Amino acid sequence: MSEQTTHRLSLRHPLRAWLALLLCLVPLAGQAQGFSVRETRTSLDDGVYRLDARLTLPLSGQPLEALKNGVPLQIVLDIEVLRPRRYLWNALIAALEQRFELRYHALTERYEVRNLNSGARHSYYSLDRALQGLGRIRDLPLIDAGLLSPDQHYLLNLRVRLEIDSLPVPLRMRAYLSGDWWLNSGWYSRDLRPRS
Repeated sequence: MSEQTTHRLSLRHPLRAWLALLLCLVPLAGQAQGFSVRETRTSLDDGVYRLDARLTLPLSGQPLEALKNGVPLQIVLDIEVLRPRRYLWNALIAALEQRFELRYHALTERYEVRNLNSGARHSYYSLDRALQGLGRIRDLPLIDAGLLSPDQHYLLNLRVRLEIDSLPVPLRMRAYLSGDWWLNSGWYSRDLRPRS
C-alpha cells in the first residue's frame, strides 16, 4: 500500500466520526419539547398487571404541518419492566411497544387515531381532542403476575415518542436533521411492587 493511500484512509475515519457527531448534535440543538408522561397507575386484575397513564402530546411546527397535509404520524409508547441489580445493569423482564397512528382526513375534516397493535380506531372533530384521546392509556395489559416474584423489587419504565422512521422517505431525511421532529418524553420510571 502506498504512502498516499495510507494517508487517505487515515483522513477518512476522522471525517466519518465528525460527520456522525454532527448528525447526533443537530437534533439536540433544536430539540422539540413537549411529549411527556404525566402520571401512571398500575392495577392487578385477574392475574395480569394493567397500566393506566396520561400522556401529553403537543404537536407544532413541521410535524403539525405534515399531518395537516395528509402525512400520517406514528406515536409509540415504549414500556419496560426491569428488575434492578446492584452491580450489573438492570435485568429486562418484559418490553412492550404500543403503536398509534394519527391521521387527518381533509375530506371529512376529522382526525383519526388508530391503535396499530389492536386495530381499534377512534375519530375526533379536532386535533386537541384526538391528542387527548391518544394521551389516555387505559387498562393496558403489562405483564402476567406469575412472572414477577413477590419478594423482588421491579421498575416500570415508559417513554412516548414520535416515530421518524415511519415517515415517507423524502420527509424522513429532512426530519432527522430538524429538531421539530425529535419529540421524545425520555424515560419515566416508577416502582412496580408485586402483590401476593
